[in-house]
Amino acid sequence: MADFRLSGAGGTPGGLIPFFVGLGMTVAGAYLLTNQVSVHGGSWTLGGYSAFGLSLVPILFGIGMLFFDGSSRFGFLLLFAGVVIIAAGILVNLTIYFVPTSLFNTLMMLGLTAGGIGLVLRSLR
Repeated sequence: MADFRLSGAGGTPGGLIPFFVGLGMTVAGAYLLTNQVSVHGGSWTLGGYSAFGLSLVPILFGIGMLFFDGSSRFGFLLLFAGVVIIAAGILVNLTIYFVPTSLFNTLMMLGLTAGGIGLVLRSLR
């Protein structure tokens, strides 16, 4: 019968306890850091007019072409291009602010995240 031995994270001898402690630290630090970020959306404008409707044209033509011929390569290309245009437009029009906080809180958030990543990586070697 084969001898069963419990190995560490990823099958390495690094240890499960440091892995889960590091994972918890990373999650806690990332949560606290993202909790201090405020994100606001803007409007898509082109020449003073809303440009969101114009960005829907390629995706609508792509969907129409795929309903007509489900294996149309050009339809898939238009659909993919429309999704990329919409995703890029959303990302470009976001305004991201870091909410003012104390230096101690910032160091705790970054220290937890960096220390947790370090523990996770150490346990995987």
